[in-house]
Amino acid sequence: MSLATIDWGIVEAGLDATGFASLGVLLEADARTALIAAFGESAPYRSHVHMARHGFGRGEYKYFRYPLPGPVATLRKGLYPGCAGIANRWAERMRIDTRYPAEHADFVATCQAAGQARPTPLILSYKAGDYNCLHQDLYGGIVFPLQVVILLSEPDDFDGGEFVMTEQRPRMQSRAHVVPLRAGEAVVFAVNERPVKGTRGEYRVKMRHGVSTLTRGARLATGIIFHEAT
Repeated sequence: MSLATIDWGIVEAGLDATGFASLGVLLEADARTALIAAFGESAPYRSHVHMARHGFGRGEYKYFRYPLPGPVATLRKGLYPGCAGIANRWAERMRIDTRYPAEHADFVATCQAAGQARPTPLILSYKAGDYNCLHQDLYGGIVFPLQVVILLSEPDDFDGGEFVMTEQRPRMQSRAHVVPLRAGEAVVFAVNERPVKGTRGEYRVKMRHGVSTLTRGARLATGIIFHEAT
């Protein structure tokens, strides 16, 4: 599947219904293999985080430095316009004044002008016993409301390690979603809030995401976050 074949109408319908939607398989085996092989290197990254040290869970992740790896840079730039259209419609529905430019370079310039200049795409590695607590990737005052995760490993290479999302609706208990992923499949999802149409108009739902405990094998994934970090 290519970026040109993504049906953004279907994607938006999925996001409106559950807060996430599949974009199809966007990374082929050779690109996935190269990203996995580079995890042990230091040059491609600006930061290395061990989750247990910060109470984030167990496992580790690394933020890429500029220039981003080719496939990651291509997807970040190519997915942004479709996501920006949805983000602007969501902002209107939630009565938020913010509007997002059509091109990612212009949005990055806005982030940099506000003091958010560090790239946020990352690669995450989990082994048996590792997990990622429910969280939101905010990083500063400017937050793009959608982000993307792509599974790099083959699903048969591990057990557990499901991508999980929760939503908290006003005055209701939290609802959980388990999101199945194929190797190379990209899923776009809400970073923080999404609009939901109720009987009395639109209201906001808080979203969080994480990864359940791996019980066998190893799982690697890459995350494409569109805003920059302070």
